Amino acid sequence: MANNIAKQKIVALTGAGVSAESGIKTFRDSNGLWEEHRIEDVATPEGWHRNKQLVLDFYNQRRRQLLECKPNAAHLALADLQKDFDVVIVTQNVDDLHERAGSRQIIHLHGELLKVRSTVYEDLIYDWKKDLNIGDKCERGTQLRPQIVWFGEAVPMIESAAAEIQTADIVLVIGTSMQVYPAAGLVHYAPRHATKFYIDPNADENYIAGVQPISEKATTGMQIVYKLLMEG
Repeated sequence: MANNIAKQKIVALTGAGVSAESGIKTFRDSNGLWEEHRIEDVATPEGWHRNKQLVLDFYNQRRRQLLECKPNAAHLALADLQKDFDVVIVTQNVDDLHERAGSRQIIHLHGELLKVRSTVYEDLIYDWKKDLNIGDKCERGTQLRPQIVWFGEAVPMIESAAAEIQTADIVLVIGTSMQVYPAAGLVHYAPRHATKFYIDPNADENYIAGVQPISEKATTGMQIVYKLLMEG
């Protein structure tokens, strides 16, 4: 690989389609339900206030499921690109599969399933791999909740993500319909000169001008892109 390419910066925007091949389900592919639950009941502040036990049970199930899943070839390919590129991953996913694959620079837009935080003191965040129950409290005595950005809540990492994309040489959009805002607007921050690929079974050239569509699932599409990038 040529030396002048080695320091190019890749920013990868990843969504549910990347983790789906590891066995993690997404609600946007079918009927709007997430593991047979209405999003309004388990992924909104209102749902939390209505029925904390339901929300805790839901995320406890997701957490147990995650711990049984493994990174797939798409996660591993992104991690492998770090050998030759400066790779930053901006993910809408709440799993830790990018971390387990070996990626080092990851921005989680929508939170992290293996972390919890105080319901009052948002900066009190803890690693958490077991079930979370009513009565589990932070060091200041307030109930803990999943460290998840629910619908209707602010996305605290969005500005950091936009700043990364503004300095990208290559942008990869992988496994996401890019329909959930504000994340969906991030690709528009990419420099005009940046090379852009869109990997998704439903990808088409009408997505955004200048984006090269690869109509494949994440693992297959990443094999194609990996080869293109390494060949320079």
